[in-house]
Amino acid sequence: MDDFCRLSGLDPLWDWNRTWYTTNPDLTQCFQNTVLVWVPCIYLWLLAPFYCLHFYCHDRGRIQISCLCCAKMVLGFLLASFGFVEFFYILMERSQEIQQHLVFLLGPIIRSMTVILALCIIQLERIRGCRSSVFLFLFWVLAVVCSLVPLRAKIQLAVDEGFASDIVRHLAFYSYFTIQTLQLFLCCFADQPPVGKTILEKNPCPVKDASFLSKILFWWFTGLVVKGYRRPLAAEDLWTLRGEDTSEQIMCAKLQKQEKALASSVALESRLPDQAQLLRKLQKEQSSGFFLLRTLTRKFGPYFLTGTLCIIFHDVFMFAIPQVLSLLLGFMRDEDAPLWKGYFYATLMFLLSCLQSLFNHQYMYTCFTVGMRVKTAVMGLVYRKSLVINSSARRTCTVGEIVNLVSADTQKLMDFVVYFNAVWLAPIEIALCLFFLWQHLGPSALAGIATVILIFPLNGFIAKKRSKLQEIQMKFMDGRIRLMNEILNGIKILKFYAWEKAFLEQVLGYREKELEALKKSQILYSISIASFNSSSFLIAFSMFGVYVMLDSRNVLDAQKVFVSMALINILKAPLSQLPFAISTTMQAVVSLRRLGKYLCSEELKAGNVTKVQQSSGDGMLIDGGTFSWSAEGPPCLKRISVRVPRGSLVAVVGHVGSGKSSLLSAMLGETEKRSGRVVVKGSVAYVPQQAWIQNATVQDNITFGREKMKTWYHRVLEACALLPDLDILPAGDATEIGEKGLNLSGGQKQRVSLARAVYRKADVYLLDDPLSAVDAHVGQHIFDKVIGPKGVLRDKTRILVTHGMSFLPQADLILVLVDGEITESGSYQELLGRHGAFADFIHTFANTERKESAIQRAGSRRSNARLSMVDFMPFSRDLSQEQLIGGDTTNTNLQNMEPVNETDQEQVPEDLGKLTVVDKARTGRVRLAMYKKYFKTIGLAIIICIVFLYAFQQGASLTYNYWLSMWADDPIVNGTQLDTDLKLGVFGALGFVQGVAIFGTTVAISICGIIASRQLHLDLLINVLRSPMSFFECTPSGNLLNRFAKEIDAIDCMVPDGLKMMLSYVFKLMEVCIIVLMATPFAAVIILPLAVLYACVQSFYVATSCQLRRLEAVSRSPIYTHFNETVQGTSVIRAFGEQSRFILQADKRVDFNQTAYFPRFVATRWLAVNLEFVGNCVVLAAAILSVMGRNTLSPGIVGLAVSHSLQVTGILSWIVRSWTDVENNIVSVERVSEYADTAKEASWNIEGSSLPAAWPQRGTIEFQDYGLQYRKGLELALKGITLQINERERVGIVGRTGAGKSSLALGIFRILEAAKGKIFIDGVDIQDIGLHDLRSRITIIPQDPILFSGSLRMNLDPFDTYTDEEVWNSLELAHLKNFVSNLPDKLDHECSEGGENLSLGQRQLVCLARALLRKTKILVLDEATAAVDLETDTLIQSTIRTQFEDCTVLTIAHRLNTIMDYTRVIVMDRGHISEMDSPSSLISQRGQFYRMCREAGLV
Repeated sequence: MDDFCRLSGLDPLWDWNRTWYTTNPDLTQCFQNTVLVWVPCIYLWLLAPFYCLHFYCHDRGRIQISCLCCAKMVLGFLLASFGFVEFFYILMERSQEIQQHLVFLLGPIIRSMTVILALCIIQLERIRGCRSSVFLFLFWVLAVVCSLVPLRAKIQLAVDEGFASDIVRHLAFYSYFTIQTLQLFLCCFADQPPVGKTILEKNPCPVKDASFLSKILFWWFTGLVVKGYRRPLAAEDLWTLRGEDTSEQIMCAKLQKQEKALASSVALESRLPDQAQLLRKLQKEQSSGFFLLRTLTRKFGPYFLTGTLCIIFHDVFMFAIPQVLSLLLGFMRDEDAPLWKGYFYATLMFLLSCLQSLFNHQYMYTCFTVGMRVKTAVMGLVYRKSLVINSSARRTCTVGEIVNLVSADTQKLMDFVVYFNAVWLAPIEIALCLFFLWQHLGPSALAGIATVILIFPLNGFIAKKRSKLQEIQMKFMDGRIRLMNEILNGIKILKFYAWEKAFLEQVLGYREKELEALKKSQILYSISIASFNSSSFLIAFSMFGVYVMLDSRNVLDAQKVFVSMALINILKAPLSQLPFAISTTMQAVVSLRRLGKYLCSEELKAGNVTKVQQSSGDGMLIDGGTFSWSAEGPPCLKRISVRVPRGSLVAVVGHVGSGKSSLLSAMLGETEKRSGRVVVKGSVAYVPQQAWIQNATVQDNITFGREKMKTWYHRVLEACALLPDLDILPAGDATEIGEKGLNLSGGQKQRVSLARAVYRKADVYLLDDPLSAVDAHVGQHIFDKVIGPKGVLRDKTRILVTHGMSFLPQADLILVLVDGEITESGSYQELLGRHGAFADFIHTFANTERKESAIQRAGSRRSNARLSMVDFMPFSRDLSQEQLIGGDTTNTNLQNMEPVNETDQEQVPEDLGKLTVVDKARTGRVRLAMYKKYFKTIGLAIIICIVFLYAFQQGASLTYNYWLSMWADDPIVNGTQLDTDLKLGVFGALGFVQGVAIFGTTVAISICGIIASRQLHLDLLINVLRSPMSFFECTPSGNLLNRFAKEIDAIDCMVPDGLKMMLSYVFKLMEVCIIVLMATPFAAVIILPLAVLYACVQSFYVATSCQLRRLEAVSRSPIYTHFNETVQGTSVIRAFGEQSRFILQADKRVDFNQTAYFPRFVATRWLAVNLEFVGNCVVLAAAILSVMGRNTLSPGIVGLAVSHSLQVTGILSWIVRSWTDVENNIVSVERVSEYADTAKEASWNIEGSSLPAAWPQRGTIEFQDYGLQYRKGLELALKGITLQINERERVGIVGRTGAGKSSLALGIFRILEAAKGKIFIDGVDIQDIGLHDLRSRITIIPQDPILFSGSLRMNLDPFDTYTDEEVWNSLELAHLKNFVSNLPDKLDHECSEGGENLSLGQRQLVCLARALLRKTKILVLDEATAAVDLETDTLIQSTIRTQFEDCTVLTIAHRLNTIMDYTRVIVMDRGHISEMDSPSSLISQRGQFYRMCREAGLV
C-alpha cells in the first residue's frame, strides 16, 4: 500500500509521529485517500449479496415511489455524478502524468460505483417492501464518519492557505459531504407502507411506521408518553396489537408443524382437535414440562437469538470502558501528554457508554416481546386444554389452580425469558473481569476469585432453600385462592348459615402459613442481597490486601485502584444476576412442571362416542356399555344397552345417586368408556341439571353463538315460558345476566338453559331434570309446549331425566335405573303391567288416574290460554324474588326497575340492562393517601429506623471509597507506601459495617412488607365478607379473585422489593453526586440542568406507566372470569360443539390484555434510553472537567469521580424503574382498598346483647306493617305485611314469579333490611340483634345445594360444635347414613370443589342434614326437594314433619302438593298477602290458590 501511495507522491499509509505523538494529530494523505474512501465501499460490496439473498426469501409487498424515495434517488445520482465529474476532471487535468495520480483517480470511481449499487439497493428495498433500511443507514454513517477527517483537513487547509488555492476541489468536497449528510438524514425516516398493506386498524402500533433510528431509540413511543402526561390514558388510546403478537398467529403458526406431523388423526370440523394434538403429544413427556419448553423454543428461539446477539455487543462495549478509563488515568499522571488525548478518551467513554445502553435496551425489548408471546401461547394452551380435559383430571385441579397457572406460572416463564441469558453469560463476564484484574494486579486477582467462589455456594444453597419455600408458599396460596373461589361461589350459604367467621379463620390459616414461608424466604434473600451488595467491597478488600501484603514494593496507585474498582463494579452485575437467574430458572422449572402436569392430564377420548350423520332408524344407541368417571375408578354404569328410536321421548327415572346424570354424561362422551359402544346420530343439545349461565345478555345465552332468527327465537321464548320474565327485566332480553345467573331465580335459569337447547334445533336432546327447578304449572307448560308429544321438539330424539310422575305416561320409553344398571325398560303401560318395582313405586306415590285426567283437563284449558302467568296476576314491578334464596342471589341493580313499555322497546338505553360492574381503571397518579395507608400499617418508628440504616450504610460506603482515593494518592517513598496495614484495616472495618447495615435494611423492609401485607389482606377479606349480597351480584368473582391473587401477591413481594431497590439507589446516587462535586465543584453547573431534564423525563414516564399498569390489571380480570366460566361449563360447551367460539373469545381477552402490556414494557425501555443518555452526559462532564483541571486534581480523586460517574447511568434508570415499580404496585394497595368504602351489612354481633342463649324458644314470628325495598328510591317489594305466625305452625308461601315469596324469607334473615315496619321473633325485634346472632338461631334449606371442598364433616359443622354421634344421627335422619358409612373415609370423605363428587340429590340431602344438626325453632324451606326423586322427597317431607314437629316451618313452595297438609298457606301477590288460610279453606274459597292448584292438577 505504501508503494501504491508513493506512486502518487504521497506519504506512507501510517505515521505514528503525525497521528499520535503530536499536539496536532492528523492522518496521512495516503490513509485519507485510500482507507477512508474504501472502507464504506468494501462494507457495501461485501454484504450486498447476502442482503439481496435476504430479500429474495422475504417479500413484504411493493412500495410505490414516494417523495422520500425520489429524494434519495436524486441525491444518489448527484453523488455518483460528482465522482464521475471528479474522475474526468483529474483525467483531463493530469492526463500526462496519469501514473502518478492513480490513488486520486481510483477513489472517485469506486465511490461512484458504490453509490450506484446503493441506489440499486434502494430500488430493491422498495420492490420488496422494506420501509426503513438498517443496512444503508450504517453505510451512510460509515461514509459520513470517514469523510470527517478529510473535512477537517480541508477546513484546516482553507484556514492556512485560503480558498483560492483550489476552489473547485474545495466546493466539490463540501457539496459532496453535504449531500452525504442529507442521505444519512433521509435514511432516518421510514417509507410509506407497501401497496395493499395499508393499515385499516383503528389505532395501529406506530412501530410499524418507525424508521430504524426511531426503533433503536424508541422515539416512536414518545407520542403515547406525551398523551399520557396530558391526560390519563384510556383503553381506546392503546394501539391494536401487532399481527405477530396476536393469539391467532401465535397459536396457529406455533401449531402448524405439529399439525402436519400429526395429520394422520381424524380432522373434525372445529380447529380444537388439531390444537389438542399438540397437547396429546405433550403426554408422552409425562409432566416434565420440557416438551412444552422445546415447543416454545422452536417457535420463539430465532427472534430471541437476535436479542442474545445484542447482549454480546453490549458486553464488548462494557469491557472496553475500563480500558479507556485506564488510559484516561494514565493521561492524568503523565504531565507531558497532549491535552487532546484527554478529550479523546472522555469522548470515547461517552460514545462507548451510549452504544452499551442502546444494545442493552434492544436486548431487553426483544426479551420482553418474546416473554409476551410465551404468555399468550401458554394461556392459549391451558385454555384449550381445559376444554378437552376429562372429569377425573378436572377434579384434581380446581378453578383456583387453573387461574394460578395462567397468572403466577406464566409470569415465572416471562421472567425466565428475560434472565435466561444471564445463566451462561454471567460466568463468562465474571471470567473476563477476573482476566482484566489479573492484568492489573497479577496473582492477587486469585484472591478475588476465591471470594467469588466462597460467595457462590452460599447463594446456591440460599436459592435452593428459597425454591423449596416458594413451592410451599405457592401451595398455601393455591389453597387460599381455591377456598376464596368457593367462598365467593357459595357466599349466599355462608350468609344464611352465619358461617363467615369459620371460613375467615380457614382463609387466615392458609394466609399465616403462606406468610411464614415468605418470611423465611425473605430473610434468606436478605443474606443473599447483603453478600452481593458487599461483594465489590469483599473482592476489593481481598485483592488489595493480598496485593500489598505480598510485596512491600506493590503500591496501589490511582490507575490500579480505580480501574480495578470499575471492573469490580462490572463484576457486581453478573454476580447479582447469576443467583437471580438461577432462582428464576428454578422457579420456571417448577412452573413448567406444573404446566406440564396440567397439559399432560387425561383428556376425553374421541372414541367414547361415535358420532354419525342423521339418518333414519335409531337416534341413539348404547350397546353393552360400562362407564366410569376415571380410568381407575369403579364403574358408575354397568351393562347398559339402550336403543332409542329417532324422534322418541325417553324418560329416565331412579333414586338419588342411581346414575341418571351419569347416563347422560356417557351419551355425551364425558365419562370413561370401559366397554361397549355409544352411537349418536346427528347433532346434540344438552340441558344440565344445574343450569350453566354465562355472564352475557339473555339473548346471547339463548342464541349461544348462532344468528338470531326472530320468528324462531320468539317461538322458543314462548314455549319455554320466558316472555313474562322478559317483561320484568329492565332491558328485556338485552338485560345482562350476572355471573352464574346471579340475577335470575333457579326456575328462570333452568328455562334459559332449556331455551338455549331448543333454539339450537339439534337432532338429539339430552335433558337432565330441567323441570325440577320450576313451579309445577310452569313445568307442565314446558312439557306440553317443548318436550311432550305436541311440543316444538316432538320430531326430535329426547332423553329426559325426571322425577315428575305426571310426565311418564306420555313417554315412548321409560328406563328405570338402580345403582348404575337399567333394571326395567318399556312404555308406561308395559311397566305397570309387569308389576315390578316401578309399578309399586307409581302406586305408592301417585293416584295415577286422577293425575292423568287432571292433566287432560289442564291441557284442554291450556290450548286456548297460553300459560302467560299474566292471566292470573298483574305483574309487580320487581324482578322475580325467588332469587336470593330461590335460584340464586338477587341483583340490586335490577330490582324494581321500570318495566319497558312496548313503545319504548326499540330504544333500550345502553346501560339499562347492565348488571356487573366492570373492573375499572382509576386514572391519574396514585393518590398520596395510598402511600400513607401502606406506611401507616407499618408504623412511623420502624420507617425512621430504616431511613437511618440506609443513610448509615451509604455513609460507610462513601467513607471507604474516599479512603481508597486518599490511599491511591499517597506518596511513594523508596518504592513503597507507608502504613499499609492501618489503611487496609480501616478499609476492612468500614466495608464490614456497610455489609451489616445492608442486611439490617433489607430484613427490616421485608418484615415491614409482611406486616403491611398481612393487615391489608385481612382488611380486604373482612370487607368482602361483610359486604351485603347485592355487592356480590354486581361484582364479578374474577375481579375479587384478582384482588386476592395477583394484587395481594404484588403487595407481598413486589412493593417491598421495589422499596428496597429504590431506597438503596437513591442513597447511592446521593453518594455519587457528593463524590463528583468533591472532585469538580464546577460539575454542579452540568448536574443541575441534567437533574431538571431527568425530573421532566421521569414525570412524563410515571404518569403514563402507572395508567398502563392499571389498564393492564383491569384487562386481566376478564381473562380469569372467562376461564372460570368456561371451566364450569365445559360439558355444555362440548355438547354444543362451541369450543372454537369460546377459544376465539378467550384469545380476544388475552389479546386485549396484551395491548396494555406491550406499551407498558416499551415505556420502561423508552425511559431507560433517555435517562441513560442523561447519565452518559454526567460521565462526559466528569471526564472532561477532570481533563480541564488536571493541573489541580490528583489522579486519585479523578479516578474516584469518573469510576463513580460510570455508575450513574444504571443508578438513574434503576431509581425511576424501582420508583415506577413501587408506584405501579402501590396501585395494588389502591385496588385492594377499594372495597373498604362499599356498603356493609349491619354488625355480626352486638356486644353486651341480652339475648338469651336458647332464643328463640317458641319460634313465633310477627310482621308489623313490614315493607322491604331493594334500593332506596324504588317501589317497595313488600308492602305493609302484617302477619302473626304462631309456634309449631307450618306455613306454606305460594305465589307467581315476582310476587314476593322469597322477599319474606330475605326479610327474616335480614339479607335485605326493612324499609319500614318490624319483624319480631319471640317478641325480640330482629333489628336490635347482630346478624350472626339472628342467622345462627334460625335455619334455611336453600334451593341450590352448595358444598365446599373439605371433609363432609366440615360441610355439616364448620365450627366443630357437635359430636360425631350427633352428626351421624343427622345423616341417618337425612337418609344418607348408608351412603356415608360405605365411603372409605366416612365423615372425613373429601368433597371436591362445589361438592361435584356427590350427585345433586345427595348434596340436597347434606343440606337437610345441616338443618337437622342445627335443629333451630324456625326452619325456612325453599322448595328444598326439587332435585330429588319422589320417593326421597316423601322421605324428606316425613323427616321434616317428624323432626321439626315442635318447630315453626315456613316453606316457599313450588310443588303445591308438599304444603297441602300445612296449617296455613299464604298467597303472595305483588308484594301483598292476597289470601291466607288453611289449604282446604282456600280451595273452598275458589280464589287464586284454587286456580294454582287446578293448574297443577291437584283439584
